Amino acid sequence: MPPIPITIITGFLGSGKTTLILETIPQLPRDYKLALLKNEFGDLAIDSQLASAAAISGVKELLNGCICCNLVGQLGDALDTLREDVKPDRIFVETNGNAFPATLAMEINRLARETGHYALDGVIVVIDVENWKGYTDISVTAKMQAQYTDLIIFNKWEGVSERQYEDCLDRVGDLELQVATVKSDRGRVNQGLLLGLDSALARKMDSSHTTSSTNSVGHGGHSHASDHQSEVEVLSIALQSTGSKAQGIDLESLETFLLSAPKDEIYRIKAIVTTARPPTSSNGTPAAAGHNAAGGLQRYILNWAFGRWTFTLTKLLPEVAVLSTEDSLPMKETTSGSYEPSLRMTIVLAKYEAEKWKRRIEAGGLLKLEHPDEHFVLEVRRLS
Repeated sequence: MPPIPITIITGFLGSGKTTLILETIPQLPRDYKLALLKNEFGDLAIDSQLASAAAISGVKELLNGCICCNLVGQLGDALDTLREDVKPDRIFVETNGNAFPATLAMEINRLARETGHYALDGVIVVIDVENWKGYTDISVTAKMQAQYTDLIIFNKWEGVSERQYEDCLDRVGDLELQVATVKSDRGRVNQGLLLGLDSALARKMDSSHTTSSTNSVGHGGHSHASDHQSEVEVLSIALQSTGSKAQGIDLESLETFLLSAPKDEIYRIKAIVTTARPPTSSNGTPAAAGHNAAGGLQRYILNWAFGRWTFTLTKLLPEVAVLSTEDSLPMKETTSGSYEPSLRMTIVLAKYEAEKWKRRIEAGGLLKLEHPDEHFVLEVRRLS
């Protein structure tokens, strides 16, 4: 089984963490199984709203302590309970307002190495713009939360003046962070930015569903694409062989691209990649090989987030591709004589960056097939 991605959501008291989770639910596929591990002070489990939400398949609460210090030893047992009882596609870990995310992230990474059951997808900090000045004046934790994060979400900015919002940006800027930042839309942030690609979401990643992964899909939710000026831009990429045989992606050029992607311009890269050999994640660990890998092409889910990336072997293909019960997959030849794309990729970028990266990718060299002298088609489309 592939590891379960874990997303840590932290932030000072009252910043809007629970709202962010609730606003993410309508954007997910209907059959997506989401579990929540929530840390609260006191001994009362108060999140019945989340527990009763149709998309939350299981809720586990760690009470009367802090998940990053005196309760950190209980983290593994709590995650194992959710994994065994719920079998979720993803786990959200929502911390109490005083939690220090670096300690929690290190513990999740340790559990991931030792068990292989989990993978840290990202650390998200929610900042309450209305009260940020007060937080930074009195709380070292609020500053540390902002420093040890992959993505900062500015929440509750709608009710403050432009001067107050700029003051908050300046205070965050004083921390000299090189992380992605985005404003919420009354607590809502595009799930394509929040979440990496996993097996369940990969089912939606074909040409007819790509926009769904970056707008809204799932539990009866409506599109917010036109509600509010987008804080991110999105590129969709397909690389397809039109030669005499199917090909995998050139892994050396792909790795160079992943290494060079600047975190302040590119926020997330998600892809379904066809390769002739197992690729290697950013921590140096080779991905698993298929059972019938000799001489065959295999498909992997690539998840790049904030400078880190993983490859996960998958049997899942986009809906337009042939399905197989084997891990080593023959590429399906289309009626036009070409093959299904060797690469389907979605890139989530900062505002005003999409056109620049579209031109760079179209210029060639960043993404290519193993044998680039063969005929191929590279399509780069801007979705937002």
